[in-house]
Amino acid sequence: MSEATTIPVTKDVRDRLKQYGMKGETYNDILKRLMDEVDYETFMERQYKKLEDKEKFISLDEI
Repeated sequence: MSEATTIPVTKDVRDRLKQYGMKGETYNDILKRLMDEVDYETFMERQYKKLEDKEKFISLDEI
């Protein structure tokens, strides 16, 4: 792992972060996983938006 740093958070935030963790995960692991999930979701939302903007796109809900 690269050089570690300290990020001050409230106990409430720390406790909430723990709830997202799985056995054996560090805070670093939890944060990386959550950020990867957000990045993927944001990417997919952009792709769906591009499809909606195309004239020939028909949503499966409309079929």
